[in-house]
Parts: sequence; structure tokens; C-alpha cells
Amino acid sequence: MTVPPAFTLDALAAFHAAGGSPAEVAEAALARIAAWADPALFITAVPPEAVRARAAALAAEGPRGRPLYGVPFVVKDNIDAAGLPTTAACPDHAYQPAADSPAVARLLAAGAVLLGKTNLDQFATGLNGTRSPHGTPRNAVAAACIPGGSSSGSATAVGAGIAGFSLGTDTAGSGRVPAMANNIVGLKPSLGLVPTEGWCRPAARSTASRSSP
Repeated sequence: MTVPPAFTLDALAAFHAAGGSPAEVAEAALARIAAWADPALFITAVPPEAVRARAAALAAEGPRGRPLYGVPFVVKDNIDAAGLPTTAACPDHAYQPAADSPAVARLLAAGAVLLGKTNLDQFATGLNGTRSPHGTPRNAVAAACIPGGSSSGSATAVGAGIAGFSLGTDTAGSGRVPAMANNIVGLKPSLGLVPTEGWCRPAARSTASRSSP
């Protein structure tokens, strides 16, 4: 089967319902990462063999009613994902989380496939996406333009068609601004809908305590 050109949730659901495998989607996602060839996109990528293993395990189990079965996603690197360092784009601040944040854990339980931790304006402070020691992620729509921030890598990964969705943080427009700049939609959930445990260095802690990724 042909993997959908756009990793929308509807397209991937239809692909899997017709007999497509998460392994095929994972291979397509890895190929898109390689083709996009932006060294500033990921701070830490999940190793390809681990992506393949996760997809193979899902394929062996089947959908089991999981709404995000086989959907590739990325996480802004100020949100904890077990097995990957959290840095907030500051190497000296890096730590190894003991567990997934609740937001990441819920997505994995729903069948999604994590591709890696994406770049951001350091400590999630900035709206242009250029304030990272790891470089500036390439805008998915217009390479000469800034990607927007602070969730720059999270937005460009979706805009470039690498991930079906992403996690960012938004205490002052940091999720919605890069989404707009990359021609996608950024959603800021209502208070209490998504737990904020496992976040690292929000731009404004007083507002982060009242908002969600």
C-alpha cells in the first residue's frame, strides 16, 4: 500500500483500516526526516531502530481501539519523554527524566510513535524560533522566513509532513505563533485538560500553571 502523502489523522486511520502497517508509516517518517535534512530540527532524535521496533510492536498487536495507532509525533524538548534527555535547548541544563510526562504517556498509550525531541527557543523564551544554540529550524513553508517560536521544531516537523502532530508549550503564544508561521493549526487546551507535570522551564511559570501544552 502507498503511505498517505500527508500524515493527517484521518488519512492514517484510513490507511491502517485498509490493511496498512505502522511499520510502513514509520519508514516513511524516517525517510522524510532524512530528506528534510535539517540539523536544527531535532535536539535528540529517537534512533531509527527504536522507531522501527515501536512500529513493529504496534503492528503485531493491532489497533486495539487506539485512536492514534501508528501516528508519528514529536515533542518539544522542554517536555519529558522517558529515555531521552530534556534540555530546553540548554545543554548545561540537561537531565534524564525518570518517566514520561502525562501528556506523552497518554499519546503513547493511544498508539502514537515518538520520533524525537525538537528544537525550541532556549528555555521556551522567544517567539521567532532563532534563539537556540542548536540553530534555527527551517520554516516548512518559506525557507527564508523564521519558523516562529518558541515551539519552532514542533511546528516545522508537522508543517514539513514529518509528523502527524506535535507537542509544544504555549504560555505566551509559543505554540500558536510557530503553527501560524508553518501553515498549520496550534491548539492551546483549556485549563486542566492536559496535566502540566513533566514540563521543564516554561516561559512564564505563573501562566504555565494555568495552561497546557
